[in-house]
Amino acid sequence: MDGAGREPQEGEEREPAAISDRNILDSFTESREVAELIGNLREVFGELVTREMAVERFIGIMDKYQEQPHLLDRHLEGMMNSLLEIVRDSGCPPPLVHLAFKFLYIITKVRGYKRFLPLFPHEVRDLQPVLDMLAKQNPKDTETWETRYMLLLWLSMICLIPFDLARFDGNLVSVEGQARQPTMDRILDIAKCYLVVSDKARDAAAVLVSKFIVRPDVRQSRMADFLDWVLSMLSKSSSQTMEGTVIVNGMLQALAQLFKHGKREDCLPYAATVLECLDNCKLSESNQMVLRKLGMKLVQRLGLTFVKPKVAKWRYQRGCRSLAANLQAPGAAVQSQKREVAAAEADDDEEYDIPGEIENVVEQLLVGLKDKDTIVRWSAAKGIGRITGRLPKELADDVIGSLLDCFSFQETDNAWHGGCLALAELGRRGLLLPSRISDVVPVMLKALTYDEKRGACSVGSNVRDAACYVCWAFARAYEPAELIPFINHISSALVIAAVFDRDVNCRRAASAAFQENVGRQGTFPHGIDILTAADYFAVGNRVNCYLTISVYIAGFPEYTQPMIDHLVNMKINHWDSVIRELATKALHNITPQAPEYMANVVLPGLLPLSVGSDLHTRHGAILACAEITHALCKLAQENKRSVTYYFSEKSLEGLKQIHQELCSRQLYRGLGGELMRPAVCTLIEKLSLSKMPFRGDPIIGGWQWLINDSLRHLTLVSSAARQHIKESAVSALAALCNEFYINERGEADPALQDELVTQYVSELQNSEEMIRCGFSRALGALPRFLLKGRLQQVLEGLKKVTVVSPADVSFAESRRDALIAIAKVCRTVGVKGDGSQQEYVCRENVDQIYATLLAGVTDYTTDSRGDVGGWVREAAMTSLMEVTLLLVQNEAELIHANTCKQIMCWLAQQSAEKIDKFRAHAGSVFLTLLHFDHPPVPHIPHRQELERIFPRWEKETLNWNAASEAFPRITQLLGLPAYQYHVLLGLSVSVGGLTETTLRYSAQSLFDYMKKIQSDPSALEGFCQTLLQVFEDNLRNDRVSVPLLTMLDQMLANGCFDMFTEQENHPFPVKLFTLCKEEIKRSKDIRKLRSSIGVFCGLIQFQGDMREKVFFQLFLLLCHPFPIIRKTTASQVYEMLLTYSDVVDPAMVEQAMAILSDTDWEAELPVVRERRNCLCDLLKVPRPQLVAKSSA
Repeated sequence: MDGAGREPQEGEEREPAAISDRNILDSFTESREVAELIGNLREVFGELVTREMAVERFIGIMDKYQEQPHLLDRHLEGMMNSLLEIVRDSGCPPPLVHLAFKFLYIITKVRGYKRFLPLFPHEVRDLQPVLDMLAKQNPKDTETWETRYMLLLWLSMICLIPFDLARFDGNLVSVEGQARQPTMDRILDIAKCYLVVSDKARDAAAVLVSKFIVRPDVRQSRMADFLDWVLSMLSKSSSQTMEGTVIVNGMLQALAQLFKHGKREDCLPYAATVLECLDNCKLSESNQMVLRKLGMKLVQRLGLTFVKPKVAKWRYQRGCRSLAANLQAPGAAVQSQKREVAAAEADDDEEYDIPGEIENVVEQLLVGLKDKDTIVRWSAAKGIGRITGRLPKELADDVIGSLLDCFSFQETDNAWHGGCLALAELGRRGLLLPSRISDVVPVMLKALTYDEKRGACSVGSNVRDAACYVCWAFARAYEPAELIPFINHISSALVIAAVFDRDVNCRRAASAAFQENVGRQGTFPHGIDILTAADYFAVGNRVNCYLTISVYIAGFPEYTQPMIDHLVNMKINHWDSVIRELATKALHNITPQAPEYMANVVLPGLLPLSVGSDLHTRHGAILACAEITHALCKLAQENKRSVTYYFSEKSLEGLKQIHQELCSRQLYRGLGGELMRPAVCTLIEKLSLSKMPFRGDPIIGGWQWLINDSLRHLTLVSSAARQHIKESAVSALAALCNEFYINERGEADPALQDELVTQYVSELQNSEEMIRCGFSRALGALPRFLLKGRLQQVLEGLKKVTVVSPADVSFAESRRDALIAIAKVCRTVGVKGDGSQQEYVCRENVDQIYATLLAGVTDYTTDSRGDVGGWVREAAMTSLMEVTLLLVQNEAELIHANTCKQIMCWLAQQSAEKIDKFRAHAGSVFLTLLHFDHPPVPHIPHRQELERIFPRWEKETLNWNAASEAFPRITQLLGLPAYQYHVLLGLSVSVGGLTETTLRYSAQSLFDYMKKIQSDPSALEGFCQTLLQVFEDNLRNDRVSVPLLTMLDQMLANGCFDMFTEQENHPFPVKLFTLCKEEIKRSKDIRKLRSSIGVFCGLIQFQGDMREKVFFQLFLLLCHPFPIIRKTTASQVYEMLLTYSDVVDPAMVEQAMAILSDTDWEAELPVVRERRNCLCDLLKVPRPQLVAKSSA
C-alpha cells in the first residue's frame, strides 16, 4: 500500500507521465548475453578481475528483473542446465564449481527458490554425487555459502524420488571393511548439520527437512527421533546468546516447514508436544524479531494441524466480481445479491470437537498482533485468517470479538495496526460476515484518522495505512448492497485521508483504496470525478492536496461538511504547525462552499478554543478564526452585502476578545508566545483586510500594542521563530494602518502619525540588532498617508541603520532589512521630480537614496557566521533595481549618468565574485536592468556591447550559478573601459580563491582574455594600469590583496606579461614590485607571504635594475622568522632558477641550486643566515643587514 518506487518529497510535484520512468520490461532481452557469460565461465574464473567483472555484470542484469521476475521463466531451465553441466563435470576445479553455484544462487534470489526448485534434475543417479559434494563442503567457509545453499535445495528435490532409500545402501560394508552409514542417516545428518549454521544454508536445510521427513519410509523410522532432537535443541538453547539464536532460528524454521508440508495425520500426534515446548521457549519475550516471527509461523501451523483442513461453509461468498458490471450499474440501484447461508449448512453433520489447544494458539496469535515489529504482526494476522477459516461459526465470531478488543484507546498503535491487518485478512477470506460490518466500520473509520502524539512527533501513520488496506480489502470482499448503509461514511473518510493526511504514503494508500471502491462497489458518490482529481500522483504534493484538490472535492455536497468537520476537529489541533497552518488555509478556501455552516456552527465552536488551555488547539483555532472570517467577509463583499452579514454580535465580540483574553492570561510570554504572537498578528491582519467595523474601538490600541511589543521583543524569542514573528507583525501593521488609521479625507491623524513614526524611527538606533530589524521592516510597511510629511525623517533613520560603525559592525541583518525598507518606502510614496522631499522621491533626495543603497553593495563584513555582508549586498542590489525601475517608469531624468554607471559597475563586480548565490543574484539584476524596455534604463555604459555579450534570449537560460557559464561572459567586460576596474576587482577574488571550480573557470576565462590582447599593446597597457590601480586601492585589504597576489602569481607563470620582458625597467613590473613589497611589510599572514613569494619569483623574468631588488627581497624571505616561509621560498627560488636559468651567470647556477636544495631551511636562524649569505655572495647581491630593535 505504500506505493512502489521512490517516494517524492512533500513539496515535490509529480506529473502523471512519471509512470513511464519506471523500468517496465517486455521480455528477458539479455538472454543471449547471459548465455555467453555462463559459457565463458571456464575461461574467466582463473583471474580475479575477470571473475569479479563477470559476477558484477550478471548481478546487474538479474537485478533489473527483481520487480518482473516472471520474464525469466522461459529461460530458467536453459540457464540451470548450462550451469549444472559445469557442476557435474568432475574435471572442473572447485573455484569454477563455486562460481557456477554463485550464478545459480543469483538467479534463485531474483526468481525465488519455490519456482526454481522443480527445475532441478531429480533422477536417482544424482543422489550420490550431490551427497558426496555436500560431504566435501566446509560449513564454516564464508566464501562458498552459495554452493552449500544450492546443493541443499537440490538435495531437497532429489530426496522426493519414489524409491525406498534402503535400496541405495546395498552392502553397507565399505572396501576398507568399515560399516558405511545408510543414505537416510547421511541425509538427516546433513540436514541437522546445516540447521545450526548462521548463513543462508540454514533456510535450505529447513526446506530439505520438510521434504525429506514426510517421505513414508523416513516418517516411520526417523520422524519421532528427529522431532525429539529438534525439541531438545530448542529447550537447551537460549535466545539470549548469538549461538543460541542461530540454533533456535534453524529449529523453528524446520518445524514450521515440516508442519506446513507434512500431512495432518502424520503431524497431529506430535503437535501438542511441540506447542508445549514452544510455550516453554517464551519467544514472545525475546528481543529477536526474526525468532518472534518464526514463532508466529509455527504457532499458526500447529493450529492448522489441530483443526481439520476444510473450508468453512458459513463463510461469505461474493460471487461475480466483474469490474465492468459494477461500473455500468447505477450507484444507488445496485441489486442485492445477498447469499444467506442456510441454517442447516451451519450445523452440518461434519461438525466436530475443537481441541482445547486452539484456544492457546488463537491467544498467542492475538498477542502477536500487538508485537512491536510489523513482520510479526503481519504473520499473526495471516494466522488469524487461516485458522478462523477452519472454525465453526460461533467460535469464529468469538475470535472476531476478541480481535475488536485491539481497537480500544488503551491499546498501543501496534495493536491497532495488527488489528487492521487481521480485519483485512478476515475480510479477504469472507470470514467477516455482513452482520459484523456494523461493528467493524466504526473501528475502521477511527483507524483512518489514528494519530497519537509522542513527544515532538506522533505515531500512527502505519495504522492509517493499514486502515486503507482494510477499506481496499472490503471493496473486493462484499457485494455493494452490503456496504450501502456505510458508503457515505467510508467514502468521506477515504477522501479525507487521501487529501488531508500528513504522510504521503497514507494519502496514496487512501487514494488507491478509494479507487478500488469506485471500481468494485460502484456506489461511491462522484467517484470517477474525485479519482481524476486525487489520483496517486496528484496526492503526492501536500500543499496541492490542502489548497487545491480539497476545494474541488468540497464542491460535492456529500463531502463538504465531513471535510470541514475533520479539519476543525482533527487538523487545527495537530501537533505539526505546518499542518495546522495548511488546515486553516484550506478552511479559508472551502468557506464559499458552506458559508452558513461556517458562520453559524464552525466559527462559534472555534471561538472558545481560541482562548482554551491547549497550546496547539489555541494556535490552530486563532488562525482558523482569522481565515474563516476573512473568507466570509470577501464572500459578503462579492455578493454586495454588509461585511458583518454572516456574523452575529456574539461572534464579533468573541473575535475582539481573543487578544484581551490572551493578554490578561499572559499567554504571549514564554515558548507559547512564539506561536501566539504570529497567530494573533495574522488575526489582526485578516480582520483588518475584512474591513471589520472596529474603527475607534479600544481593541485597535491593544492590537497596536501587540505589534509594537512583538517587534520590541524579537531578541527574546528563538532564532527559528524570529523571522516568522517579524513578518507576521509587519503584515498586520500594514493592514491595520490601511484600515483603521485613515480618515475620510485619506489622511492620518497628526498626533497618531507623529507618535507612530517618531517611536519607530527612535527604535532604529536600539542597541539590539533584532529590534532594528523589526522596526526597519515596520517603517517599510507603513502606508503612504502615514509617511506623508515624514519621508525625510524615515529615510534619515533608515540610512543611519545602514552605516557600518565599530559598535554594530556585525549587525548585517539590520542593515539588510533597512535597505529593503528604503526600497519599499520609495515604492509606497512614489516619484515626483519637483515634489517635496517630505512626500516623494524627488530631485532633492534621490542622490541621497542612491548613495545609501550603493554603500550597501560595498559591505563585506565577515564574522563567525561567514560572509554576512553578502546578505546586505544582496538586499542592496535588489533595492537598487527596484528604485531604478521605479524612477525609469515615472521620471527617468532623475537618474544621472554617473549613478547609472556606478550601479552597473558594482553589479558587474558582484557578477564576477566567488560566491555562487550572490553572483547569480547580481547577474540576474544586471540583466534585468540591461534588458528592461518600459522604457529602457538610460545612461547604461556600452549598452550595445553588453547586448551583444548578453543577448536578450539568453536572459532566462544563462545559469549564473555555474562558474563554467558565468565567467566566460563576465570576463568579456574587461574589454569595456567603464567596467574594467570593477570586473577585475571581482575576478581577483575568484581567480585567487579557494573553491576549485570557481578558480578553474575564472582563471581560464581571464587567461583567454589575456591571450586575446597580447597583440594589442595599448589594450595590454590599459589592463596593467587598471590592475595596478586595483592593487594600490586595496593595499592591506586582505579580502582582496591576498587572492590578488595569488592571481598575479598565476598570471606571471602563464606568461600574461611576456611583452614587457624585452623592455628594460618597464614601469609595470617596477610598480608591481613596490606594491608587493609594501603589501607584505610586517605581515604575519602565511597565506599572503606564500603568495608574494610566487609573485617575486615571477618578477625575476623582467630585465633591469629591479632584478637585484627582487633577489634581495627573496633572500630576505629566506631568513624569515617562520620556518614554513623559509622552506617555501627556497623551493620556489630553486624552481625559478630552473625556469629562468638565463637570469643568473650559468657558472653560478649549479652551485646556487645545490645550496638551495641541500640546506635544511627549517634549521636555526643563525645557521640558515650563513647559508643565505653564501647565496648572496655567489649571486653578487648585497647581504641583508640585521637591524637592532630600539629599546624604547
